Amino acid sequence: MIEKLEWISSVLKTTPDRWLNLAEMLPALLMVAKPAPLEWSAAECLVHLVDLEVGVFHYRVQAVLAGQDFPAFDPETQGVVLDPGYSPLTLAWKFNQQRREGLALIEKLQPADLEKTSRHTELGVVTLSELLNEWAAHDLVHTMQAERALMQPFILGCGPWKKYFEEHIWT
Repeated sequence: MIEKLEWISSVLKTTPDRWLNLAEMLPALLMVAKPAPLEWSAAECLVHLVDLEVGVFHYRVQAVLAGQDFPAFDPETQGVVLDPGYSPLTLAWKFNQQRREGLALIEKLQPADLEKTSRHTELGVVTLSELLNEWAAHDLVHTMQAERALMQPFILGCGPWKKYFEEHIWT
């Protein structure tokens, strides 16, 4: 169980640096480019991570530790929309700061805390261990989603090599 917590922490530690690297190195127009009509841009993926960091993940960890139930979250109805006034780099720095606070929460955990439970309004009883695994997977899935969004203009421009990227094309 402790080894798994180390894995989770390592994923959660790498995510902000990955986003800072993307936001510092890539043109903002590429970061905000919509890959397809109903798909999120890389910047929208980052907004979602910022949105959930404190208001969902930090809150849920504290709720489980306190034995309190917590509600579901629907990003389509409860999420924040990308503010055109925010640069991807500003968002990445905000995420970096928020994540440091989240990592501080995790560092305080004891092995017995991982078995503590709470009730999610849609999923039922969950353990803190399950929540932490979801947090790491959530980071990875939205980072992959962002990278897939960033691929789209390059896939469209690669001519005969496009066939090698068919599983990654969004239309």
